[in-house]
Amino acid sequence: MILGGNDFGITRRTLLRTSALGLVAAPALAACSNDGPALVRPRPNLTHGVAVGDPRADGALIWARSDQPAKLIVETAATESFTDAKRFTGPLLTPESDGTGRVRVNGLPAGQQVHYRVTLEGEDGSASQPVTGVFRTAPTGASDIKLLWSGDVVGQGYGINPDLGGMKIFSAMAARDPHLFLHSGDTIYADGPLQESVRLPDGRIWRNVVTEAKSAVAQTLDQFRGNYAYNLTDQNYLRFNSSVAQVVQWDDHETVNNWYPGGLVPESKGYSERGMDTLATRSWRAFHEWMPLEPREAVDGRLYRKISYGPLLDVFVLDMRTYKDTNDIDNGPGGRIFGPAQTAWLIEGLRDSRATWKIVANDLPLGLVVKDGEQKDTTAFEGPANSDPGAPSGRETEIARVLSAIKANKVGGVVWLTADVHYSAAHRYSPERAAFTDFDEFWEFVSGPLNAGAFGPNPLDATFGPEAVFVHAPPVQNASPLDGSFQHFGEVLIDGKSRELTVNLCDATGSVLFSQRLFPQGR
Repeated sequence: MILGGNDFGITRRTLLRTSALGLVAAPALAACSNDGPALVRPRPNLTHGVAVGDPRADGALIWARSDQPAKLIVETAATESFTDAKRFTGPLLTPESDGTGRVRVNGLPAGQQVHYRVTLEGEDGSASQPVTGVFRTAPTGASDIKLLWSGDVVGQGYGINPDLGGMKIFSAMAARDPHLFLHSGDTIYADGPLQESVRLPDGRIWRNVVTEAKSAVAQTLDQFRGNYAYNLTDQNYLRFNSSVAQVVQWDDHETVNNWYPGGLVPESKGYSERGMDTLATRSWRAFHEWMPLEPREAVDGRLYRKISYGPLLDVFVLDMRTYKDTNDIDNGPGGRIFGPAQTAWLIEGLRDSRATWKIVANDLPLGLVVKDGEQKDTTAFEGPANSDPGAPSGRETEIARVLSAIKANKVGGVVWLTADVHYSAAHRYSPERAAFTDFDEFWEFVSGPLNAGAFGPNPLDATFGPEAVFVHAPPVQNASPLDGSFQHFGEVLIDGKSRELTVNLCDATGSVLFSQRLFPQGR
């Protein structure tokens, strides 16, 4: 099934502004008058639903996209009747940002469900049909919290399958009515084009909805944008986006597999633009246009940031791509995975946090050995772990610095959540098993993919003493999502009274495969 075309509408002024950008279709004609036919001024339309991001105690970011230049209008209220609604006027959405934009709604009550209604106001005053949704503001007192996380959407050639009703895992997550969703990276597969059908090893056929942008690897800005647009044609994803506040990070496939600053895409991949930095610049722009986050609210004006969700939870969102060193050399004691500034920020943030639980969203696992399969060098690695079970070296030195600081500052309640490896696991790190011992025991939980090929399990690097307490991985590599058995999401439950935290690792149907309860500790 192939979809195509563009969706920017047209007015007289729009025609002049956007025709050079290729964002307009042929205009419709009104009924003839004495002066001849006239251009219709169509109402603006919300093309890809709405989304909520980075909530605070008094509001959140609301994202939308228009098919023509129009002003973003958001109304909020305590009930779906929108009695006594508050109105927020956002930016003018134009082709410059691919019709996307966001507005932060604020001044709302803490810890409450908020109904919101999004409309577009056209240049002639016409209004779009509204789209509604709900989200919860962050609490200011101790209360129950439910957070879901996962990553990896439309990977390994597995896109939106109409035979299955699309990406149903998003409906399974929505049914759990979470307060927050941590999207742990690989939000798109810009390097993963789709075919209309894929024959699986067992003879079954996987079918894909295919668009022009998903028919080739993304190299241009419009191709990157088209990857985000593709995912938001799935109705399950659209409904989920409208009802759950998201905290979004990126990994490698938003750009190209295994990217790192200064890298080159292998010639065998057929890219005309091989510079990873160039691709990352285009990717960065599309990511921030199409995702519900505001770069000005990040520490670096790009991604890493802290989301405070009441006295029981702080979420530290990391960027383990932008500041890492190259995958193909041994960097010794000077290795980088966070970079100096982000490392210092994380140490200081954890030290100063007064939240009972500090979730660190690491887009690459800490102790799993993930080799860079694009490199001929067998010592090329994607993440911190380098398959050397001895003392920290290379990128592990920054991890060691953070772990030592957590111990020295007596910071309790630190839990690491990640995705990336396309299977589900629970890892307990202990100095009793480690080559490096200057840290306190901690847990890292792995979940994914949401809709992609399933892999694993990966070997563990013994430097920080990890133990695989639970693993759910397919018996064959690149298992399809057809059965859903090895598609995963994770769930974090924090009890407002006891302050206990429970992690559930779930499959695509929402069945709990593993559960671990943790108790509050430290200051």
